[in-house]
Amino acid sequence: MAVNLKVAVVTGAGSGIGRAVAVALSNNGWSVVLAGRRKAELEKTATAASGKTLIVETDVADPAAVENLFDATKASFGRLDLLFNNAGTAAPAIPLDELTFEQWKRVVDVNLNGAFLCAKSAMRMMKAQTPKGGRIINNGSISATTPRPLSAPYTATKHALTGLTKSIALDGRGDNIACSQIDIGNAETELTSKMAAGILQADGSVKVEPRIDLKHVAGAVLYMAGLPPEANVLFMTLKATAMPFEGRG
Repeated sequence: MAVNLKVAVVTGAGSGIGRAVAVALSNNGWSVVLAGRRKAELEKTATAASGKTLIVETDVADPAAVENLFDATKASFGRLDLLFNNAGTAAPAIPLDELTFEQWKRVVDVNLNGAFLCAKSAMRMMKAQTPKGGRIINNGSISATTPRPLSAPYTATKHALTGLTKSIALDGRGDNIACSQIDIGNAETELTSKMAAGILQADGSVKVEPRIDLKHVAGAVLYMAGLPPEANVLFMTLKATAMPFEGRG
């Protein structure tokens, strides 16, 4: 196994995609800071990882908690090479006019404001360290391109994340900070289990959708993270081949 030379922060590291990516990074020579709201689940991720990890309980929607996350990263490892902006949530699948403001705001606070807060702190560290620079990878979702029915808050935040990704990639150039977005469709997680039973389609029907093993997602992020500073995958779409996406609706 490679020697731990690089440091990554993974948000939403207590389950699903976040856990799979954190473990893959750890198993491939990265020191990984595990961020999430549930300490017990973060501990399970740490147990599955083979390398050095640091657990920091974090609600990415809380500016003070995010500041603490990156302060802890700097105190423990001295630098930051990668942020995987993965933490996310969704509102109930109900018509827009039935959503409460609180339901809308929680999704915006986690998916968009949380990504901004983490990127802001990461960029500050990356600009100040020696050697300067690093990489930010945002988890966009295929909803960053095309919505599912009854998903306005989630879709709106993921579309906005695409703009944030482009802006970070542009603004980070002079400081050797690359920014990428991976749009994932139907990875096998607890959140997508309903797709295996049947999920609402744009035409009103309910259909079973195929899913892909999390190892493919982890491998894709590992590839993006391992690129040299002069190369960047700006956008990647990784999806179950037969899921409805191309021409959805």
